[in-house]
Parts: sequence; C-alpha cells; structure tokens
Amino acid sequence: MKIFDTHAHYDDRAFDADRDALLGGELFDSTGIVNFANIGCDMKTSRMSLEIAENDERVYAVIGVIPHHVAEMTENDIDELRAMAASPKVVAIGEIGLDYYYDEPAKDLQHKWFLKQMELAKELGLPIVIHSRDAAQDTYELMKQAHAEEIGGVVHCYSYSEEMAREFLKMGFYFGIGGVVTFKNAKKLKRAVQAIPLDKIVLETDAPYLTPSPFRGERNDSRYLPYVVEEIARLKEITPEEVAEATYENARRLYRINE
Repeated sequence: MKIFDTHAHYDDRAFDADRDALLGGELFDSTGIVNFANIGCDMKTSRMSLEIAENDERVYAVIGVIPHHVAEMTENDIDELRAMAASPKVVAIGEIGLDYYYDEPAKDLQHKWFLKQMELAKELGLPIVIHSRDAAQDTYELMKQAHAEEIGGVVHCYSYSEEMAREFLKMGFYFGIGGVVTFKNAKKLKRAVQAIPLDKIVLETDAPYLTPSPFRGERNDSRYLPYVVEEIARLKEITPEEVAEATYENARRLYRINE
C-alpha cells in the first residue's frame, strides 16, 4: 500500500522535538507513507516548506499565504513566491482562499489576495490548494472569476455539502479528505465522500491538526492516514488497497508529478 499525504505542516512547532527523526525515516518506514507535500501558510512557512522539500526527494512543497495572514501581504511577497516557484520541488500555490470563521482579516483583503495568488498560479502553470471555511459561495464565485477551471487544484479539508462538491467537480477540482471523515458526527462530509468520484479524492492529514478517530485530540501525522483510508473504503464499499492506490495516483496527477 502506497500513501501520499497531500497536505501536512511538518514545519509546525508541534514537531520541533522530533521533526528530524520523523523526516529522517520514521514517517516513511511504516504504514505505506511514500510522499507528502508540506504546505505553507505564510511567507516564513512557505520558505520552510521549500527547505524541507529540497532536503528529501520524497517531499514536495506548496507555497502561499493562508487567509488568516493576508493582511500582512505585499506585492513583494508575490514576487518572492514567484521566485521560489522556480524550484522543481514547488508543486502548487497554497494554501490560499477565504476563511469567514473569524471577523479578520477583512473580506475585501481576503478576496484581493486570493485572486492575486490564483493569478500567480495561472501565470506559473501550477495548481492551487484551496482553504475555504464558512465561505463556500464566495470561494466558488472568486474561483469562477479567476477561471480556476484553467488552473486546477484541490479543495483542502473539504467540509461543504454534496451539492457544493458537484460545483467544484465541474471545475475539475480534487477534494482533500482527512481525519474529519472518521468523526461520528461528520455526516455531511461522509455523504459528500460517497458522492465524490474516487478519482477526485486525495488523502491529507493537515498535520499536526485533525487527527482521526480513535486518536482525536492528539497530534496528527501521516502515519494515521490508514484510518482515513479505511473509512473512505467503508463509505465507497471497496477495499482499503483500492482507496490507497487510487488516491496515490490522484495525488501525483493533482501535483503534476511525473514518474
């Protein structure tokens, strides 16, 4: 079984004590983990993601600024992201998008930098990793405005309805499914996973967050992904091996990684 974790944050302080051991082999020596993408949330973590990726052929980097940090963004940051993307280890722009869970940053700022980062991805020929919380319709409308169907990418930590999933599917997007699908109360997501074609699902942890049951509340890492595989297999009424194989190939297509 080969597993590709398409979304993790091993730059996070939660891994300071054992990051070297994990990335030095512990992650890859068990449970079928063969690749992961480290995702930037701001300029600092984007740089760290690239550094992690350039030190290991099994790791890829995604660079960008999450909605929470766009109030700090400048045009110089767009230029730096463009320069960083010259590395072949950078496989996407993200995580970018909209988050209305909190009142800040202002929506107009979120919209501005979401659009600018989508424009950068289109310019560079890279897919995008979408962060969207409590902002389904605006996310979709801005993606349409940017012609995101020409960019491609994934809706990370998908949490919206089956009906909304159909709209993102029309744009050709993948769906990042992680530990939340194992939660007993995640009924809406479970229905969405049943409706989303298997060839549009990729696995993710969002490590160190969103640890699957029965370890909910503990620090997450890629080694917990088999629990996600098993739940998707149950919902799809197929084998875990089929889920792992399909999602591994989907991840390579999403990030345009050639053998």
